[in-house]
Amino acid sequence: MTTTTYIDRAATGRTSLSSRARTIAAGLLAVALVGCSEKSLNITNPNAITPEAAAGDPQALQLLATGLIIDYRGGRGGYISDAGRFGRESYIYTPQEGRNTTHYLIGVAGANKIDPTGFAVGSWGTQYNAMRDNYNFRNAVSKSSLTAAQKAAALGFAKVLQAAELLEVIATRDTLGAIVDVKDDAAELAPFVSRDSVYKFILATLDSGIAALGAGGTAFPFTLSNGYAGFNTPATFATFAQGLRARAAVYYATSGGPASAWQTALSALGASFLNAGATTKAAFDVGVYHVYGPSPDAPNPLNMVNNTDLYAHMSFQTDAQLKADGSPDNRYLAKIRTGLPSRQGPVTGSGPTSAASTLGFSIWATNASSIAVMRNEELILLRAEAKLATGDKSGAIADLNVVRVNSGGLPPSSLTAASSNDQILTGILYEKRYSLMMEGHRWVDMRRYGKLNLLPLDVSSGANANFVAKVQPIPQAECLVRAGKSGALVGPSGQNNCS
Repeated sequence: MTTTTYIDRAATGRTSLSSRARTIAAGLLAVALVGCSEKSLNITNPNAITPEAAAGDPQALQLLATGLIIDYRGGRGGYISDAGRFGRESYIYTPQEGRNTTHYLIGVAGANKIDPTGFAVGSWGTQYNAMRDNYNFRNAVSKSSLTAAQKAAALGFAKVLQAAELLEVIATRDTLGAIVDVKDDAAELAPFVSRDSVYKFILATLDSGIAALGAGGTAFPFTLSNGYAGFNTPATFATFAQGLRARAAVYYATSGGPASAWQTALSALGASFLNAGATTKAAFDVGVYHVYGPSPDAPNPLNMVNNTDLYAHMSFQTDAQLKADGSPDNRYLAKIRTGLPSRQGPVTGSGPTSAASTLGFSIWATNASSIAVMRNEELILLRAEAKLATGDKSGAIADLNVVRVNSGGLPPSSLTAASSNDQILTGILYEKRYSLMMEGHRWVDMRRYGKLNLLPLDVSSGANANFVAKVQPIPQAECLVRAGKSGALVGPSGQNNCS
């Protein structure tokens, strides 16, 4: 994938705007003021573009759209890093900061609980800041002088990204539920709702977004980044939205949702960019990406040049199946690098806190390497899940074999229609593990199917005993803001989401 010059930003509050938007807006304002009399100046704050101001300025609309793309990109590295450690795909072995290991593998010692004040509470503030920016963008579009088709295209784009951000939140919080509403007043606290309600909201938002894209004409009224190449018109972006809809429906079906969610997934996959005839890496890799680059753009946060503390779990090596010639799975060979200096988490008076590893990742070679949002390879395996759940064992096996043989280089699976559902599911989960390595799926997949107990524990007993977290906690900062406000902490089924 090629890069683009979109500058990243840190979260700056619920009324935030991308730094790229602020910088360019301020520059445009400076140019406009050349030659003006000091007495004639009557300007607003150039660092706080309002929806009303953006509504009448096509350049500002472009900046706000760029800001949403940057927002979405900004949370991806943290999401993958957190899910990787919880799902026993990766470690971050920082010698100077052992909590990058212990807060994920041990949590609060002896309590099998993640510290809500600690390191492992990501995929929250960044996503909700993005949803606030998204809300402001939709207000700007609604008040703009765009044509009806342009408004539909812009609103469809925004709704899809809104759903994508929320899907990351509920994938990490699961039974804790989440917050789906955005209030006009950013200081007004919206309530927690149940996991079921969150998935319904995500699917409804995607449906609404897809419908809007269908009325959006042939082009967006702004330009998307290079990571959306092939998906940069309303019609092609809708096929990406259908892929997200399939992912959300599969997650919902395996997280307490109705059986009908499987049919929703199959319908969405049929309308997505799925290509089940893929046989090459290029065909499997077709999809949407976050793109990065050297300054003034933002670097890939997971690239192996700068992230020398990022290690792979040794189980990738021991569990990789063998090709006919006796060598490991092609995906292992392509994505894992061996022979790194051995490292492990802190060693305390009670012994080690983790296993050692000599493995790293080759997925992101440079700071300009792209990070996948969704690829065709995932869609094929999502369809295998949906086919299995709806009784089509042969179809599920055929889909997993498309990936297994062509991406993994492995012999076709020995599974048959006579195999049990659990045996076929185990086969699908193996293919997902190696095909979608460090794309944010392993932990979520194992939880959805009640298989977290199968993830390896580096230390199984004693004061440093590891456990596998089921959910990330609600950050304490969110809880403190809500403390003392009636109903603000009460979530689905009346539980206190911050307890």
